[in-house]
Amino acid sequence: MPFGQALFDQPSLTFSLAMATGVVAQGLARHARVPGVVVLLAVGVLLGPDLADVIRPHTLGSALSSVVGFAVAVILFEGGLNLEVRKLRWQARPIRRLVTLGAVITACGGTLASRAILEWDWRLCALFGTLVIVTGPTVITPLVRRIRLKQPIATILEAEGVFIDAIGATIAVVALQVAIAPSGEALGAAALGIATRLGAGALVGVAGGLLLALLLRRPNVVPSGLENILALSMAMMLYELSNGLVPESGITAAIAAGMVLGNGRSHALQEIAAFKEQLTVLLIATLFVLLAADTRIADVAALGLDGVLTVLMLMLVVRPVTVFLCTSGTNLRLRDKLFLSWLAPRGIVAAAVSSLFALELTHAGIPGGVELKALVFLVIAMTVTLQGLSGGLVAHLLGVRRAENSGYILLGANPLARHLAQQLAASGEEVVLVDANADECRAAEAAGLLVLCGNALESETLARVRPDSRVACIGLTSNEQINLAFARRVIEEFRGPETYVAIEADLVGVTIDAVLAQRARVLFGGVRGLQDWFARWRRDGVQTLWCRRDAVTGDAVASTTPRADVLPLLLRRGDRLELVDSATRVQGGDLVEFAIDLDHRKQALAWLESEGWTRDETDAEPVALAALKG
Repeated sequence: MPFGQALFDQPSLTFSLAMATGVVAQGLARHARVPGVVVLLAVGVLLGPDLADVIRPHTLGSALSSVVGFAVAVILFEGGLNLEVRKLRWQARPIRRLVTLGAVITACGGTLASRAILEWDWRLCALFGTLVIVTGPTVITPLVRRIRLKQPIATILEAEGVFIDAIGATIAVVALQVAIAPSGEALGAAALGIATRLGAGALVGVAGGLLLALLLRRPNVVPSGLENILALSMAMMLYELSNGLVPESGITAAIAAGMVLGNGRSHALQEIAAFKEQLTVLLIATLFVLLAADTRIADVAALGLDGVLTVLMLMLVVRPVTVFLCTSGTNLRLRDKLFLSWLAPRGIVAAAVSSLFALELTHAGIPGGVELKALVFLVIAMTVTLQGLSGGLVAHLLGVRRAENSGYILLGANPLARHLAQQLAASGEEVVLVDANADECRAAEAAGLLVLCGNALESETLARVRPDSRVACIGLTSNEQINLAFARRVIEEFRGPETYVAIEADLVGVTIDAVLAQRARVLFGGVRGLQDWFARWRRDGVQTLWCRRDAVTGDAVASTTPRADVLPLLLRRGDRLELVDSATRVQGGDLVEFAIDLDHRKQALAWLESEGWTRDETDAEPVALAALKG
């Protein structure tokens, strides 16, 4: 046996090559700004047995299905982890219809399309119809984030991708059992089998998710540093346990466990989500390369034009019919429905289950398993490539992308940050607060603000709040080093938004010059006693008031050595609200919001009056500053 052939016949080398080349392919895709799955499929085919023949999935044997199973468990656990129940409620109706009625319509449509065009046996057509029900978070979530869709559509697509994997895969497996052993009894048990699998998976997943959430909520129960691997091991265990109790129920269990944990309260939740996200990227890269390499080019080519027409029928007829029927009577606009009709790429679950089907049909002596697997691969390749590459353009033409340069990101959910967020939100801006402190996050949520609990210095966390589409990113914690590091991270990784850094007066680590050298702005116009202001706000020791100057000289709103009892916050110029920084100059008609320390109220108001500031007449409090001194 030649040395090269023996070398590449090693299962461990096949797996490691798929992993390494998959990660490299993901990196190339990001540099090229194309969907990662497109490059992964190309790499899998290029390095597979039909061309370079260095990645040989057949060497893994039966272990391939186990690898795929574990990877799918982690991927779908991570998908469930990112589904916020609060957001799902807003679009519950279309999501519920798409994963129930939509699954039935897609299965029937796929069956009829393959029967009419390919003229396959009805049994094989029905299996194809059930296989293409799924879309999946492996392809949907990266596309949604890359295209930067508006929230309602993004929520619907991501939720559909996660839930439809469980429902679609379960229906497909039950359909396979009926196809292999067709009988009246099998048909009668099919519906019960679907309900049993989904119900059992949900029970196991919810129970396991609650146990994991309880362990992570209790301080010192799980030693620091073990939270991530505990969550990983639990996800895999719940997947296999559920499958052991009721075959093919593990997918539902993984999703349910992820959702329960993701919507709970845990100090480690954001760290777990970041770890799972990185692991998911690695697993997706590995699986797509392996499964693409496991598909023969000749089998796909043998489908010919009829195979292409079948996929186009699925994309251009079945999906639009599904979407318009499932979203009728909802508040979605026509342009939203059109985009949902276009974007439905198939992912890793469809590929994995089709491989299983091919093996099972072959063992049962039923022809068509190879053709079925090839057609599913063609569906994945065409939908991912066509919809992935065109998704951004279609979203732009339909006007469903998030507006550029809109909204703010605030690092910190402390009382001062919450006040700024409420004022900016009241002016019509979307504001997202990011904080690792769970108590501060809860207080911000109670105030009706959008909050992400996590470490804003991590790229994954930053990507979720989309700095590249924001007006500004604001570092407002009591730690000025973190504020500056946050601004530097945004500037380096996400070009575009303005950055503001709050500097603590009681520290000497960060200077105004250091902030300006990073091309950032100094929030509030100079160094401030941030911790003192946070404490005042917590004990309701602060009053805010809007003021104007009778004589406008173009002076800066605040000097670099301001009073400790007066804090300039915001400037209103016409209909626009701006943050105050060291470069802010007052023009005619401008209003400035000041915060004053109630313990030094008289002195603060006297100083404002001496500087020529008078209370704005539209403010809710008495107009004259002098009247406030009594």
